[in-house]
Amino acid sequence: MKLNSQIKNIGSYMTMLAKQVVLLLAILSLSISNATAQSTTSGPSIMDLSLLNKQKKTLDAGDQVLKSAYQQLIKSANKSLSFGPVSVMEKKEIPPSGSKHDYMSLAPYHWPDPSKKDGLPYMRKDGETNPEVKLYKDKEYLPSLCEQLLVLSLAHHFSGKDIYAQHAMKLIRVWFLDTATRMNPNMNFAQAIKGVNQGRGAGLIDGRNLIKAIEAISLLSANKAVTKEDQAAMQQWFADFLNWMQTSKIGQEELDAPNNHGAWYDALRLSIALYTNQLPHAKEIVVNAQKRLTSQMDPSGRFPLEMARTTSFHYSVFVVDAFLKIAAMSQKINLDFWGFKASNGNSLPKAVDALLPYLNKQKAWDGPQIKPFDDQEAIPFLSIAATKFKHPNAANWLVANTSVHPDKMFTYLLTLNDF
Repeated sequence: MKLNSQIKNIGSYMTMLAKQVVLLLAILSLSISNATAQSTTSGPSIMDLSLLNKQKKTLDAGDQVLKSAYQQLIKSANKSLSFGPVSVMEKKEIPPSGSKHDYMSLAPYHWPDPSKKDGLPYMRKDGETNPEVKLYKDKEYLPSLCEQLLVLSLAHHFSGKDIYAQHAMKLIRVWFLDTATRMNPNMNFAQAIKGVNQGRGAGLIDGRNLIKAIEAISLLSANKAVTKEDQAAMQQWFADFLNWMQTSKIGQEELDAPNNHGAWYDALRLSIALYTNQLPHAKEIVVNAQKRLTSQMDPSGRFPLEMARTTSFHYSVFVVDAFLKIAAMSQKINLDFWGFKASNGNSLPKAVDALLPYLNKQKAWDGPQIKPFDDQEAIPFLSIAATKFKHPNAANWLVANTSVHPDKMFTYLLTLNDF
């Protein structure tokens, strides 16, 4: 299917895309706003509440494509009702602090040294995941929890059924709020390297999933499904977490990271700053992210530090995804990160254009990639490129791949999804 070089509006694009969609089971994630910048921080910061409301009206009016998408959303949400609750207290390992309330995980690309009797210190094998990390359940539970929260919050929004909001709030209270089970607002012991450290700045990348949790509770709150007490408690938890991020030694390490870690650090703290109504600080974070984009990208639109990785295709998409989320959130405070162009010419459109020929398979990837690139990783990237940048090649890819990854495409119809 050949699309026009310019997609005139979201509605016509979604109509064309809808004709190609085969709707099956799905896993939800974050949706990207394509609305005019808003001056209020109420509601989600990445998802566009006005668009969600518009889609709900269209669905309620009997739109058949959205009806099919909605049915798959509810099917997924019904499965989410059997998830958890989970907590940091379930892990067998005890963090160095002596408290299971502290989050704990291992560095994924570090392995026992076979030349040492005790295997210590662990040695790095970039891109090769040590299965030992699966023994540390916090790393498994947190992303799953955040994903389920987003599914449930969207199901509640579109169905109006309290059962989804009630289960979401149960999950939230157990992980974040209840005294007996809550996670302490830090990641002091994230991605530890045995024989080297008890935790490190790079471990904060685990926290990027919290962006989804913030989006979910913000949507629930907008739909009046969160009590004032729970909202205040969650905002305090995240305010404390942000304070830890910005004052701890580990947090400072990640602040200084010159690669995707630094970009995701800014994405997470921007999400928290908006959720906790720290608007002047949110603007400072966006400005800092602009500096990162200026320094991390080369003149060709590539990111050299990501290109040096053994899975460079993945990390090249990964870092741009972080910047795209920052750009979406920047609209909330009337800043245009989409249109930002650095003095050296670096910009988000340039980063998108640099990757599109490889994502569209017009060119073979020319960097290290020790394992196959998962096409699903391209969906969030290209869905944003299609809706925000109106890039025809991105739109063509989405249309062509709806039958390949229907489990990721249906929520795009519901929410203009950044999966």
